[in-house]
Amino acid sequence: MKTADRPDVSTISSELDGMSLSIVIPAYNEEGAVRETIEAVRAAMNPQGIPYEIIIVDDGSEDRTLEIARETGVVVDGNQVNTGYGASLKRGIKRAQYEYVAIIDADGTYPPRYLPPMLAMCRDQDMVVGDRGAAMKNVPLIRRPAKWILNKFASFLAERKLNDLNSGLRVFRKSELVPFIPLLPQKFSFTTTITLCMAANGKRMMYTPIEYGKRVGTSKIRPMDFLNFLILILRISTLFNPLRVFIPLGMVFIVIGTIKFLIDLTYEDLSETVIFAYLAAIMIWSLGLIADMISRLHLRP
Repeated sequence: MKTADRPDVSTISSELDGMSLSIVIPAYNEEGAVRETIEAVRAAMNPQGIPYEIIIVDDGSEDRTLEIARETGVVVDGNQVNTGYGASLKRGIKRAQYEYVAIIDADGTYPPRYLPPMLAMCRDQDMVVGDRGAAMKNVPLIRRPAKWILNKFASFLAERKLNDLNSGLRVFRKSELVPFIPLLPQKFSFTTTITLCMAANGKRMMYTPIEYGKRVGTSKIRPMDFLNFLILILRISTLFNPLRVFIPLGMVFIVIGTIKFLIDLTYEDLSETVIFAYLAAIMIWSLGLIADMISRLHLRP
């Protein structure tokens, strides 16, 4: 996994010759930031002199987000009801007319000035991800442990270091992502799954350092999302490199069964625990092999 040095965020028109960009911005109750986000994107892209479009996908907002977005003259699409962050991104990506697509949040946390240099980097990549790094201090403390666990676990599955698993600022090739759209969830784990899809399928992906600001308005993360976090851990365990999880887990039961077997020998009595441990190991390995076959069917090039 490559990591770029901090990009020069000044005008880089010469490096963008022949390129174009669709910028997808999901928005839910972001009336306080959506206009400023659109203006900041335009300020970053207009000097580059390349074709681009801004697509706002309103996720059933209950405030003036949709109205404000329409006033700015950008492409506006939307879900009739609140369907989810991932659903909004999928709608926007499908509507994008250009090969290169960027996603950025509407809450003011990601500076749009990084879009041109990230697009330039993406000429030789399948996806470029904004790495928040030290700027993650703006993430609420209550969310940091779950993010840390998920990042470590995902890096273990991908067999490579994933600097920022769920960054909401990235540029990618639409043709490389579209085959994975059926696998991508409707909710906040969309970006996590994109990263693992690309990493598990050997796509070219690099990180570049970015600043990360404090959001405008209130976070859409709710306590119930902890359950979704646990479901996500289970889901990625079975979909991405499942043998990395199931083989060690089976070995744990083999070791337990063997230790108990050696103890039982001293009493000349074979206990049910030994049989259960070995059967559990066989079942876990069998499930792992089935999950691995399913994973290869879904993630094959």
